[in-house]
This record gives sequence, C-alpha cells and structure tokens, in this order.
Amino acid sequence: MMPEAAFQVNAFWDSETAVWVATSETVPGLATEATSFDELQHKLRHLIPELLVLNQVIAGDYKGPISFELVTHTQETVEVA
Repeated sequence: MMPEAAFQVNAFWDSETAVWVATSETVPGLATEATSFDELQHKLRHLIPELLVLNQVIAGDYKGPISFELVTHTQETVEVA
C-alpha cells in the first residue's frame, strides 16, 4: 500500500562542487548528486523506488505510481558594475 501524499525531496545547487545535491527526510537513505538538474531528476526516478523497497516503506512487489515533490533552492551573487 502506498501513502497518498508525495514524498518530499530537497535539492540545492552546491556551487563549490558544481553539482545538484538531493536529500530527503521521507525517503530513507536518499542522498545523491548530479551535474545537471535533468540528470538529478532522472536519478531520482530510479533511486526513490529502489530505496523505498530496500527500506520496506513499500512492498517489493508493489506496482503503481510513486509521487515525489522536488523542492529546489538556489542562491546567486551578481556583480554590480
């Protein structure tokens, strides 16, 4: 059985390492990074179901949708000329 609410994933741009970093309090064990936002989304589509099964949040034979909300944060500094 799946929870009705979407799993929440937080992502931020790490400018020092030039990667997007994603973590989650609702998807146990989720911590990943990617060089582009599209790559991060692609990774999450595969990692989230795997981690939910491994951590017994969903049954290994579950078939159906899994919703996740990807919340992002970026911060920029611009030079005023």
